[in-house]
Amino acid sequence: MQCLHCQYKESRVLESRPSPGGDSIRRRRECLNCKHRFTTYERIEFIPILVLKKDGSKESFDRSKVLRGMVRACEKTGVFHARLERMVEEIEGYLQQRPEKEISSREIGKLVLAQLKKESEVAYVRFASVYGQFQGITDFVEALNELQNDVEPRASTHEWTPSILDVPQLESSTF
Repeated sequence: MQCLHCQYKESRVLESRPSPGGDSIRRRRECLNCKHRFTTYERIEFIPILVLKKDGSKESFDRSKVLRGMVRACEKTGVFHARLERMVEEIEGYLQQRPEKEISSREIGKLVLAQLKKESEVAYVRFASVYGQFQGITDFVEALNELQNDVEPRASTHEWTPSILDVPQLESSTF
């Protein structure tokens, strides 16, 4: 494994343990050259999932993009990074189990919203504002009212109308 610090190609494993979900192995490594320590994750290779974008293009599913969006939405909310990692693992696991290997970015957004709604109302509204392309304060007020009334959110002036009710709930593991 190449060192992130000095790019030396050899390292030694200091510690290995399974991830909480059991679908990956976390390895703590040390570079043999500069002694820099870093963590790697070993995962089972899955069949690639294609994401259908709004503009009609397709790209491979990138869990790091989903995680980055969730991290941004959860800044200063008290939702820990490890919890976000587990939520992304749940989403990716759900996508891998589906028979269809193409999914719209809209559906992925719905899955993220369903996860964030359980964790943090603030993160939920932040993510919804980007995902739903809110145009003004009216969109925020509507989203907050719908969240307060525990109604599935929608942006009234835009085509975005997620129905999380028709998206199968991801199983909650031991967290």
